Amino acid sequence: MTLKLGKIFAAGVLSLSLLTGTTFAAPAWQLPQSGKSFSDAAKQSYVAERMGKFFDGKITSTFAVPDKWTYEKFSINGVKVERLANPKQKKSARVALQLHGGGYIWGLSDSYRDFAIKQAVLTEAREIFMVDYRLAPENLYPAALEDAAQVYEELLARGIDSKNIIVFGDSAGGNLALELAIYLRENNLPQPAMLILNSPWTTLETDLPSRTENADRDLILGKINPVMYPAVSNTPVYGGDIPLNDPRLSPIYADLKNLPPMLIQIGGYELFVDEGIELLKKATADNLDVTLSVYAGMSHDFSLLLPELDDSIKSFAEIKNFVNLHMPK
Repeated sequence: MTLKLGKIFAAGVLSLSLLTGTTFAAPAWQLPQSGKSFSDAAKQSYVAERMGKFFDGKITSTFAVPDKWTYEKFSINGVKVERLANPKQKKSARVALQLHGGGYIWGLSDSYRDFAIKQAVLTEAREIFMVDYRLAPENLYPAALEDAAQVYEELLARGIDSKNIIVFGDSAGGNLALELAIYLRENNLPQPAMLILNSPWTTLETDLPSRTENADRDLILGKINPVMYPAVSNTPVYGGDIPLNDPRLSPIYADLKNLPPMLIQIGGYELFVDEGIELLKKATADNLDVTLSVYAGMSHDFSLLLPELDDSIKSFAEIKNFVNLHMPK
């Protein structure tokens, strides 16, 4: 189903390390024509088995820098950043910015580094920057937002045109991407070309119906997940004493006018179905160019953790098409 409808100081960069691909590195990921396809019952059994092993530590993500790609770690005024550059896209003006998920309590991981390769390939970006922002409970709002804004401003300082920046945000990173766009508007800074939001966490409230109705069906973020399910079902720590319906934490209550086009992708079985729909309603009411796609039978962040599924391949293809539609070559 698809429905169309304060200022931070100038950044300084301190390089920490630089790794490049070698002749022994794996080739870069390419978008497959299709992936694993099952009936719904078989799909749920497959997802439950895979995610059960993942949560038990029997399946771990593996990240390898693709051959001849550049992989760099550095900091921007204390904000940890990682960068991947694709040698095949040296002439491309496109640049991607990844804001990872994890409930504001988990940091950048190899799963996200691998995801960044896919995001860079899909968008034909010459480089993608990953923000390893500060985490709760040690760092509460607005720490993550300050870090994301710091990196975005560094991209502008490097001479990157905002019209060439594609912002990815999944789960908590989707929340952060929306709050970043609002921050940019409020500080008279240029908006990115678009927001790509996978399973965005659009309200820190916990009482929308899908939070209960999909608690057993969401095989990634639901009750099967012993860490993240309590983190999003109880009062999230990131907001501190700020009310959960405050627009600073829950962008479905914010003024979204003049934000860039956005693609929202959610799974039909995930905890965040209702808030994805609420984001669509609010964005439409605020006259944004917004597309919501609901992938039937899929759980939270399915394309990140189960990229081999046909549903994930279709979601990747949709991202590619959305980018090309809104950012002609």
